[in-house]
Order: sequence, then C-alpha cells, then structure tokens
Amino acid sequence: MDIKLAVLIDGDNIPSAYVKEMMEEIAKYGNPTIKRIYGDWTKPNLNKWKSLLLENAITPIQQYGYTTGKNATDSAMIIDAMDILYSEKVDGFCLVSSDSDFTRLATRLREAGMAVYGIGEKKTPNPFIVACDKFIYIEILKHQASENESESETTATSTKNDYDKITQKEIRFIAATIDDVADDDGWAFLGDVGSLLQKKQPNFDSRNYGFQKLTPLIKSISNFEIERREDSRGHKKLIYVKIKEGKPKSKKR
Repeated sequence: MDIKLAVLIDGDNIPSAYVKEMMEEIAKYGNPTIKRIYGDWTKPNLNKWKSLLLENAITPIQQYGYTTGKNATDSAMIIDAMDILYSEKVDGFCLVSSDSDFTRLATRLREAGMAVYGIGEKKTPNPFIVACDKFIYIEILKHQASENESESETTATSTKNDYDKITQKEIRFIAATIDDVADDDGWAFLGDVGSLLQKKQPNFDSRNYGFQKLTPLIKSISNFEIERREDSRGHKKLIYVKIKEGKPKSKKR
C-alpha cells in the first residue's frame, strides 16, 4: 500500500537550496499527494523559492503578516494541517520547519494515528524532533547533494569531515538498544534494532555520521560484531548484531 503524505513547508523558516533533495527524501516514506508552502510571497526573502515551486509541483499559500513580531504562517499551516487531517485524504504528514511551534501539531497528528515526518535544520529544538516519528536534518541532504555533485576526492573528503563524530554516549545508546531486542545468546536482528533506535530517538540517522545505512555504521564501531544469516528459504541474507564480549552492556530491567 502506497502511503499518501501531505507535505507542509514553513517557507519563512526553511532554506530553498535543497528542495530537490528534500522531495527525493520524502518520496522514500510515501507519495506526497499534497504539497504546500506557506509564507508572505510579497516579501523578498521568499524570492528564491518562487522558481522552484513549479519544478516541484508545490502550491504556494499566501499568508500576510497581520502583526509585527507574530508568525501568521505558523497559524495558517496548522489550520490547513487539521483540515487535511479531517478530510481523511492522507495517511501521514511531513512537516518541514525548524520551528518548535509545530510541536503540538506533530503530537496531535500522531494521536490521530498519522505518521509524522519532520525535516529541519540542526538548530531545531528537541521537543519538535521527539514529537515526530522520524526527523531528518537538512544538513544531511546538503552533504548528499555536495557528494553527488563532487567528482573530486579532495572535495568529497572535506564534505565527509563535516559529519558528526559518533560519541561514547551514542555507542552506549546503540548497545542498550541491541540489548533490548537481543535473544538469549545476545544476537539481535539489525532491522529490529534500527526500528527501536528510531522510536527512541527520531533524529537518529546513520547519515549524520557519514554512513548511508545502519549496517556500515555498526561495522565501523569496534564494540559490535555482525553476522549474516540466510532466511528459512535461503533467499535472503539477514543481518544480526551482537555486543562483543568484554564490551559494556546495558543492564536488563
């Protein structure tokens, strides 16, 4: 079943430079049947968006700023989101903003059974991030775009250096998650580990650390070992992960 998504973009709060990469990312999670961007299109700060709207079939929604210092765009986007929710035309939402004002909206949509994906910059406040099922940083899409365009090893290396370095805190977080779903021998199916990591921390993404998938990220960490197994039919390789002997484990509760 193809999941139908409503994509709502806060034009006042999101840079336009990587809209193509952003729409490609959204397509991984469902079919964006509704695509709208909100802002005051009489203002020059949105000029960069205008040439991209037709290319990406995004509908601009005009919202005048009625009062200085108040963001009328947020209110218009929230009202539209609730109208779309009650129309029952979509299965989920993608909220594109770095603004914590959408925290309650994300929570309300999830309460209604909607899948909620967030996209924003790394400056996005944590309450909005954790209110989503998954949160993707625009900076990661920027890195991917730079790497795709780069044919020079030097440029690719400099881009790689911009990624976050995985810390001991994050390694302990992964280890605890493996421990949560491991069998009596300590092995955990990596698919289950990835799903639980996402539920615990919606902005956890292997791409933040320079790896396209979770498997190579796990391989890069000396605390863990990986085993590939065939499924019952011998058609598919399943990946299992285990905390190496002598490495710290989380305590079972």
